[in-house]
Amino acid sequence: MAERHTKQSTGISLGKLAAAGIGTVLGLRALLRQRISFRDKTVLITGGSRGLGLILARQFLEEGARVAICGREEETLARAREELEKLGGEVLAVPCDVTDPVQVEALVAQVHETFGAVDVLVNNAGVIQTGPLEAMTLEDFEEAVDTHLWGPLYTTLSVLPEMKQRGEGRIVNISSIGGRVSVPHMVPYSASKFALVGLSDGLRAELAQDGILVTTVCPSLMRTGSPPNATFKGDHEKEYAWFFLSDSLPGFSMNAERAARRILEGCRRGDAEVLVGLPAKLGAVARTLAPNLTAALMARINRWLPQDSTQDRYTGSQSETPLTRSWLTELSRKAASRNNENEVPIH
Repeated sequence: MAERHTKQSTGISLGKLAAAGIGTVLGLRALLRQRISFRDKTVLITGGSRGLGLILARQFLEEGARVAICGREEETLARAREELEKLGGEVLAVPCDVTDPVQVEALVAQVHETFGAVDVLVNNAGVIQTGPLEAMTLEDFEEAVDTHLWGPLYTTLSVLPEMKQRGEGRIVNISSIGGRVSVPHMVPYSASKFALVGLSDGLRAELAQDGILVTTVCPSLMRTGSPPNATFKGDHEKEYAWFFLSDSLPGFSMNAERAARRILEGCRRGDAEVLVGLPAKLGAVARTLAPNLTAALMARINRWLPQDSTQDRYTGSQSETPLTRSWLTELSRKAASRNNENEVPIH
């Protein structure tokens, strides 16, 4: 009897293992089926005229996609279009402020008329404001929320009907590690990026049933060359110095082209979240597992930062010092030249 019972138990165990193995294989096959080719797909990238958006546009073109970009500065947008057209492929550049729903509707309509329905939407447009909380106004918060929450919502709602009709689509929302860990002296930015993470996660849950996969991207600092076009308050020269140096030095920031490739691969697979760079991964884990320690560390960092509460607003290019012009920022300056971040009009 004992021998028979052992054989029966072994048979049941083997059956469970076989079933688990089959389930795993089927699950892996389902995941693999989610991978898509971007060839002949229509990709719309907001904020695609410079920085990370322009890098992503280059990479999508290399994949054989039709690429539409938008941006607020027409001169910057025209330079980006000329560069992308030289790479070959089909390119459309449309002036658009994504905080205006009327302009967004017109943008999507023009993309549809030129290339057809949008297959991949990348919500990348962004603004950066740096300075102590006391230097920030309600207008700073409104600008950040309009750009990082309402802008992605407007574009998403504009492309959703046709994605749902086709039963497929990809939406990529570029948030930030600042959307997982609130960074001192960047409260409007972090608050609005946290909001984008919440929107993106909710969209993922509700749209999966329609075949639409939403990916939330939280990168560390990337050397895109954007600091000269960010805005700074308080002791703006010191604020710009710490931000620009952090954005330039390896270890604190990462190569933007490598970051863009990881974002593109996350979109291809339909990942729920892409944490780009070791600081982003460590920050997300620390915030989850040790929230009190993380909060204490952020408070300590805040004490080291300038505490001037002046509300005057300057761009990075208006805040240069010998330190920010030194070899320490060379990598970021080279990135600015590559990624159309020079000669951007001041808003």
